[in-house]
Amino acid sequence: QVQLVESGGGLVQAGGSLRLSCAASGRSFSSYVVGWFRQAPGKEREFVAAVRWTGVTTYADSVKGRFTISINNAKDTVYLQMNSLQPADTAVYYCAARVGVSLTPREDTYNYWGQGTQVTVSS
Repeated sequence: QVQLVESGGGLVQAGGSLRLSCAASGRSFSSYVVGWFRQAPGKEREFVAAVRWTGVTTYADSVKGRFTISINNAKDTVYLQMNSLQPADTAVYYCAARVGVSLTPREDTYNYWGQGTQVTVSS
């Protein structure tokens, strides 16, 4: 079983950047896919990006070209670099992990979840 701890959220002005981190404890990310999801107030949680332990990635259309997901296997940490942030990106961001190779955006297939970190983008 893997425990996930997110960090790096905060308040930023529109156009700014933040980097979120998702650290694993209990085991490494080997053989896992790690995804980022977000939930804005009053909205359903949505997929943002995912990375396979080999470094293969996928993104939601809404963040392509602005967000970059990466994995550091030596540190058992996944990062989400978020650039050109907009107020619409305001949400609680969750890190999640699933065993396997599929970079699926379906949150019901992810077995392990972090507690979430708040990202607020002011206009």
